[in-house]
Amino acid sequence: MVSGRSLWVIAALCGAPLLVAAHPTSGPVPAPDDNAPLAGYSADAARVERQWEAQFQAIPEPQRMRQALQRLSARPHNVGTPYDRDNAEWILAQFKSYGLDAHIENFDVLYPTPRERVVELVAPTRFVAKLREPPVPGDPTSSILQDQLPPYNAYSIDGDVTAPLVYVNYGVPADYAKLARHGVSVKGAIVIARYGGSWRGIKPKVAAQHGAVGCLIYSDPKDDGYAVDEVFPKGPMRPRDGAQRGSVMEMEVYPGDPLTPGVGATKDAKRLALSEVKTLTKIPVLPISYGDAEPLLAAMGGPVAPAAWRGALPITYHLGAGPARVHLRVQSNWGMKTLYDVIARIPGAEQPDEWIVRGNHHDAWVEGAEDPLSGQIALLEEARAFGALLAKGWKPRRTIIYCAWDGEEPALLGSTEWAETHEQELKDHAVAYINTDGNSRGYLRAEGSHTLEAFLNGVARDITDPETQQSVWKRWQARQIATGSTGERTEVRTRANLRIGALGSGSDYSPFLQHVGVASANLGYGGEDESGIYHSVYDDFYWYTHFADTSFVYGRALAQTVGTAVMRLADAQLLPYDYVGLAETVSRYAAQLDTLAKHEADSIAELNREVRDGVFAETSDPRRPTYAPDTIALPPHLNFAPLQNGVDALTRAAAAYTQAVTAVSAGTGAALAKPEIASINGRLLHSEQALLSPAGLPNRPWYRHLIYAPGFYTGYGVKTIPGVREAIEQHEWAQADSQIVRVGAVLQTEAGLVAEAAKNLNAAAR
Repeated sequence: MVSGRSLWVIAALCGAPLLVAAHPTSGPVPAPDDNAPLAGYSADAARVERQWEAQFQAIPEPQRMRQALQRLSARPHNVGTPYDRDNAEWILAQFKSYGLDAHIENFDVLYPTPRERVVELVAPTRFVAKLREPPVPGDPTSSILQDQLPPYNAYSIDGDVTAPLVYVNYGVPADYAKLARHGVSVKGAIVIARYGGSWRGIKPKVAAQHGAVGCLIYSDPKDDGYAVDEVFPKGPMRPRDGAQRGSVMEMEVYPGDPLTPGVGATKDAKRLALSEVKTLTKIPVLPISYGDAEPLLAAMGGPVAPAAWRGALPITYHLGAGPARVHLRVQSNWGMKTLYDVIARIPGAEQPDEWIVRGNHHDAWVEGAEDPLSGQIALLEEARAFGALLAKGWKPRRTIIYCAWDGEEPALLGSTEWAETHEQELKDHAVAYINTDGNSRGYLRAEGSHTLEAFLNGVARDITDPETQQSVWKRWQARQIATGSTGERTEVRTRANLRIGALGSGSDYSPFLQHVGVASANLGYGGEDESGIYHSVYDDFYWYTHFADTSFVYGRALAQTVGTAVMRLADAQLLPYDYVGLAETVSRYAAQLDTLAKHEADSIAELNREVRDGVFAETSDPRRPTYAPDTIALPPHLNFAPLQNGVDALTRAAAAYTQAVTAVSAGTGAALAKPEIASINGRLLHSEQALLSPAGLPNRPWYRHLIYAPGFYTGYGVKTIPGVREAIEQHEWAQADSQIVRVGAVLQTEAGLVAEAAKNLNAAAR
């Protein structure tokens, strides 16, 4: 769903700058010292581990990855196609050829595919949209029509509507406030929004809330077309008739099979009736190209769009409504399809009941060379390398599980159904889940549970960047120095570890982290190239080998990075979680909430002043009209004490735990080999689960993590401490107060678990 580079693209389309840094000037990274310490390892164990890691890192081969990408992307392979199953069986055969125990797990899910799509301008002139992507000469797979999905938005409801057209910019809530300021309503209209600014599924959701009857989403060349770079095939950007497929299911409510929320979609699972599903759109939606969008936009009247809303098409952008009227018809085949999750297992030799889970999805909207197969080929090389080490006598301490997921693109289907089916096993056994979702050229991007922040920094220090020959950590640091504010640059130079991002949604880590409570990370390289082929027919082998990681050296770097992380987690004597970074990060989030609450109070006070003065003002409160006809009650004082008490307790426990780790690792670290360490690990692997609440978030109980979740109005974008943050944003003050108490309670629980582990480590150190 979101590839490594696609995350960079989304950041750009959301208004964030692409993070590009000058190359560092220090010398090449030295070879890792076999005697250098490793967190969670005794001196002897670290020496052995580094020797095995060096052998592992030498195995992945760019040429093999190129061949695998060409094979896997040779034909369209969306869910339910013969080549999707063929790819799964080929991946299974590869795992087995590496000497791994592997099998396929099947799930049956609701997966709509397009039957009829119509977009036509019926007034003031007539125009019929093509709604197709033409083949490109010289690009062989772009002309394969068999099983090729045309541009559509999965899980849009069926509909047939004709209405005036209104341009809503990116279609986020703030855009509707701006529209109303211009006297434009979308009630009874079809909206046209450009991709960017938020996840695509938010656009029809917000449009329906404002009374729209249909939604079109197009890619403006200002964002990912000729205004950025040359278009494909001359360059990497989206051509005139390129369109972005994608799901619009309300995955911020729950991902996975819409008919089986919270349980695996096995053959005997109890399923909802289609009429009972709450995650389908409320209005019909279709994606279109900017070639199809231009005549529609050119026919519009009404106020001229604000400067920030104007794209790069050679027209004057108007808001509408009218005189343009559009006919939109969407009809889908609402059938069931079978998923093919490929699962391989390397049994642990000493602690087999503790699992390291590693995944990347294999399905795609069309050929999917970048998204997701550039990550899948790295996963295969990791598995091959582990097979080679097994043949040499290496045995991991813990069990390693490699997963090639199906059905990620429509709704995180394969990973969610697998995690829901194996939920109790994961709660009992899973140490971590490591995800990738595509890869390209550039800098390491790391997001995840902050208990893994220090660990991921350590791995990055031991991987060589293929272009600069420095560590990927140094290049990551240089990027942050080049792009950060003055304060951020100072922190990057002085803080022991670089900060990792928090996880929202958009890929297969969601069920593991936010539903089950497994510490998770998402890794990938990118940021040094442009991409305009996301979810199009042009995301294929030809495009990837001309404009992305053309020599596949960053594919090798990804395999080395993730494989080293998997291996290091699997072999550690003491699980290398770090709670100081978690406590510090949660403390920052708590401070942000206090600032947010004060900002909202100030904004309401200013709104009330403007209303009293007769100046209509914008409000972000979705329960009220865009223009407030009267004053709004000032918010009550929020009592942040329970949250702050939880933060303080966790901070103290984290410091005590770090001291205990230092004590047990003292000298040669021989104490790490004591039998007591195994029982401590058994408790520690539940520490991420301690941050969950069984009742889940308000109005979306599937999401149980109280620190990280996708935003209700951002989709992919994360909301940290979401129950409190979103309640403040929506002016639900009583809910904010109750959520503060809930978050404080889980932080106290986490602190207790960490403090107990510290006590037990101190005992083992004696």
